[in-house]
Amino acid sequence: MREPEGTSNRRFFRVLAQKSCQIARRFAVYELDDDTRMTELSPGSFRARVSDRWSIGAVPNGGYVMALGVTALERALPHPDPVTVTAHFLRPAEPGDLDVLVEVAKVGKSYSTASARLVQGGTERVRMLATFADLSRAEGPTYIRAEPPVVPPRDAPRPPRPAGPAITERFEMSLAEETMRWVNGERSGDAEIRGWIRFADGRLPDCRSLPLFADAFPPPVFNVIDVGWVPTLELTVHVRARPASEWLRAVFRTRFLFGGHLEEDGELWDEHGTLVALSRQIAVVPRRG
Repeated sequence: MREPEGTSNRRFFRVLAQKSCQIARRFAVYELDDDTRMTELSPGSFRARVSDRWSIGAVPNGGYVMALGVTALERALPHPDPVTVTAHFLRPAEPGDLDVLVEVAKVGKSYSTASARLVQGGTERVRMLATFADLSRAEGPTYIRAEPPVVPPRDAPRPPRPAGPAITERFEMSLAEETMRWVNGERSGDAEIRGWIRFADGRLPDCRSLPLFADAFPPPVFNVIDVGWVPTLELTVHVRARPASEWLRAVFRTRFLFGGHLEEDGELWDEHGTLVALSRQIAVVPRRG
């Protein structure tokens, strides 16, 4: 049976475009990779430079700072993938030089664990603890009682995005309109934000970048109260699989806000419907006045 006229040509150019994109990615220098470069000063001691490209105001995003720590931990441990990463934010980081001091706690056949102290100007800014494994070898029974969040089609018209902090320029997002009405001063009363996200420069997500994605969305509590700043005390990310797509589908929710604190739970799924990460953070809601 003959193919319709032009079909083989379209297939050829589609494959050619895919191959060209793969070659371009192989030689590209992406912003996150450029901004998480590490120099090993001695075993377990690394020097990096915190970029201002991932900042909210003057403060570098916590997920980006975690990505710096994960980069150092990755170099210090034999296993390739962070399975669980926890960061306690002691003080805000600043653009400029950063020392990452890694202490290996255990190296086993299947898992390795280490802590990292992120220090600037002689002051510890973040303390991290992580366990690494090789997710390409992960196997076992499967039981899943959830589905990817409902999000708009990626090619749906996007409302104009208001000017935001520097970090917003690092991503492309397509967010569910009903979860973003706070931008226009409306409160839905449901502390949830859903949508698609990818790197603006075409970099593919990987395990090292998942803590950054887990902290890249606006706080869902914006749908409930008018608050301009929600600083994170602690953020934990559980990596469940290696991402296998350019876009990630995400949902973030808050259910409990009282006593000046809130929790934020997140899910990150790739385009194939695979859950790649779960996150939870506890954050402070500053009192006004």
